[in-house]
Amino acid sequence: MFGVFEDPDNPGEDKCLPDTYVGPGKKDTQVQLVISLALGLSAFFSFCTLRPRWKSLYAARKRHSDPFLGLPALPDTFFGWMPALYRITDKQVLASAGLDAYVFLAFFKMSMRLFAVMFFLAAVVLEPINHHFLSNTDSTHHFLEDPTTPGDDDGDGDGSFDRAKGYLWSYLIFTYFFTCLTLYFLDRETTKVIRVRQDYLGTQSTVTDRTFRLSGIPKDLRTETAIKHLVQRLEIGRVESVTLCRDWKGLDALMEDRKKVLDKLEVAWSLYLAHRPEQPVGGLPRTRSNGSNAGSGPGDAPVDADEEAGESDRLLRGDQSPVPGRRRPQLRFWYGFLRLQSRKTDAIDYYTEKLLQMDEKIHAARRKTHEPADLAFVTMDSIAACQMAIQALIDPHPGRLLTKPAPAPSDVVWKNTYAPRLTRRIQSWTITIFVTILSIVWLAPVAFLASVLSICTINEFLPTFGEWLKEHEIARALVQTGLPTLVVSLLNIAVPYLYDYLSQHQGMISQGDIALSVISKNFFFTFFNIFLIFTVFGAVTSILDVLRNSLKDTTYIAYTLARKITDLSVFYTNFIMLQGLGLFPFRLLEFGSVAQYPLLRAAARTPRDRANLVQPPMFHYGFYLPTALLVFILCLVYSALPDGYLVLGLGLAYFSLGYFTYKYQLLYAMDQPQHATGGAWRMICYRVVLGLAVCHVTMSGYLALRKAFTVALLVAPLFIATLWFAWNFRERVEPLTRFISLRSIQGGAGESAIDDDGDAVAGGALLRRGSTVDEDREKGLRFVNPSLVQPLEQPWLYQDAPPPLVESDIDDIPGLSQDLGGNSSAVHSPPAGGGYETPPLLRGADTASNASSTVSLGDTHVWRE
Repeated sequence: MFGVFEDPDNPGEDKCLPDTYVGPGKKDTQVQLVISLALGLSAFFSFCTLRPRWKSLYAARKRHSDPFLGLPALPDTFFGWMPALYRITDKQVLASAGLDAYVFLAFFKMSMRLFAVMFFLAAVVLEPINHHFLSNTDSTHHFLEDPTTPGDDDGDGDGSFDRAKGYLWSYLIFTYFFTCLTLYFLDRETTKVIRVRQDYLGTQSTVTDRTFRLSGIPKDLRTETAIKHLVQRLEIGRVESVTLCRDWKGLDALMEDRKKVLDKLEVAWSLYLAHRPEQPVGGLPRTRSNGSNAGSGPGDAPVDADEEAGESDRLLRGDQSPVPGRRRPQLRFWYGFLRLQSRKTDAIDYYTEKLLQMDEKIHAARRKTHEPADLAFVTMDSIAACQMAIQALIDPHPGRLLTKPAPAPSDVVWKNTYAPRLTRRIQSWTITIFVTILSIVWLAPVAFLASVLSICTINEFLPTFGEWLKEHEIARALVQTGLPTLVVSLLNIAVPYLYDYLSQHQGMISQGDIALSVISKNFFFTFFNIFLIFTVFGAVTSILDVLRNSLKDTTYIAYTLARKITDLSVFYTNFIMLQGLGLFPFRLLEFGSVAQYPLLRAAARTPRDRANLVQPPMFHYGFYLPTALLVFILCLVYSALPDGYLVLGLGLAYFSLGYFTYKYQLLYAMDQPQHATGGAWRMICYRVVLGLAVCHVTMSGYLALRKAFTVALLVAPLFIATLWFAWNFRERVEPLTRFISLRSIQGGAGESAIDDDGDAVAGGALLRRGSTVDEDREKGLRFVNPSLVQPLEQPWLYQDAPPPLVESDIDDIPGLSQDLGGNSSAVHSPPAGGGYETPPLLRGADTASNASSTVSLGDTHVWRE
């Protein structure tokens, strides 16, 4: 059993290697295969059974999206949905799910093709060579010795030209070939992604594509008119509108407080109406007339209002006319000196009156002139003008008038737009430092969990249990490799939620940037803590030893990496097996949502809560892409090593199952609102290059441990060429993943972009019904803080949502759709499907008389030509 060896000083006694936790064995892989298939098949059959019966979950996006998306309806038969899903083409994915989904699935499709070729060559050509030369030797015994003194018993000479070691040249050849193959597939897919991206963005015309973000605005230019004149003097195009961000902190806080009050009011009404028959109305009238009880339910008797009562007395006033046989919910209110006195008041009346007061405060805050910030969104009349502004330097002073692409209006994190730049930088650096410290802290639990579950540790602390495990091979396999694999997989699931929370507080301007940041943080965790700690370091106690020895010998890490990679081959094989065969069907089943639904359904007390239960869940790329990148790197590292064809075969199964799982979720089950315009692809490319570099270091160390120093040295040119590819990608390709070329805007749409099964599709065919999914999503939107125009909702008490109340004095908001002359130009007709009635600005009973005034969401607080 690997992980123990016979102590030469005490024959017959086993002595544990101090940093060996997981040992290989055929039984371990067999047990893991049975477990993975049992988990995966049970989840898959459960999904096939529940899918036609629970369409509110498994077809949530299809049910809530535009009926003209063009997606085919999947058959309700047990397996009939799979061929229909397979036949959905790339252009349908692009048209219905957007550019980010297309790029994400393109990575999985590229990986399937690449590893299919590599698996075939490794199994047909490389594995027979290994079988011939290594069949009578233990391929792992070489790595049990100290890597500082590697070698066989044939001295310190170079064995590269030893006939017995001639098979090592095949490792070098296949390392070169697999590297070139990877770079070829990556370059070909990158070219395709860029063409699709340029055609997709160049042929659409959303407000996002015509808007750029201007930061570092000096104080003398912080007006809409000054910014407009500044940009138009550049003679790159006509400015259509300018949205200068202002200090809306107080207004945003009021909106948050109002939402909390509204939730409490809805809960109070739900408790009161729990056993009453539903009324055929969508909401309740909210007025302050002296002859009615504000917020009282149907059938309640009027309450005489005390005209001389103050605000606090109205809040404390209890229910004067309870419905016979039913007690209205009560709220205990603490007041007086040190809040030692209390009394009960009617909860519905209290929260209704408080909601009215919040509406008045929001009304006043919306008409208040707020301090301008150093950031603005400038919308040009064309995409070309916007791109010229983005790709140019406007001001000769560092840090002033910086231009960047604007996020979609719905993706803007408005609370960060008016935060000072220094504050955002402090937030960013604080989170970065915290993540770095956290990555070091993770070393302890990761190594501890691995060591606790090792046979060596069990023999030391629980010798009886260790002896029992030696006698029961299946139980040993479960403890030694099954449990560590499960622990690592659970960490991969849990840790992304923490990093997502941290990224939300890093001061970024858009949700798209946050999504890319989550990808970066989670990949760093999976690569550094799971890959490096399990391989190079092995244990917390050996980290300092590794670093100290690396300073003495620069090849020490290469030797250690090669030795540990071979030692952990079974662990990583089982890891890929569990992730692909075992957990992908559970993701398809959405096991978390299924398990939480009864609890969430029981906790849903209001109609709004119950309506939120059927909304499509969000697809977070940062939760899924880092693990896929780690599996990709593992496949590259093991590709040319002995038994590498097993890892490649499991990698092929992983990416095949992942492609169809995520394709179904992105198209039918889950929503992904971020507007990152395919920015994840450049992150994918750099991580693939990192994987190739690790592969080269590992192979060089592997060959050096076999005393083939010349062969090991010949890996160096390949390592340098890979780094050159990364540098060339940064200079030549990366700008095209961030910006839109002017040629694509003017006439690139006619170039072939997507080729499904050999059929070329013109760029114009990427569009559906003359618009893209992003154009449909952004129809009627403008760059404006939602707190300025968001409808103030009525309490949602019955099955149908109530209509928003109407705001009457839109023209009073400073800067509302003003032209050069300062005349207001509020829009009074919302676009079809995208308009909202404005919120109530309650100043008494005058709202009812102005019920016909409406405004399009987003058409406010901007300067427009």
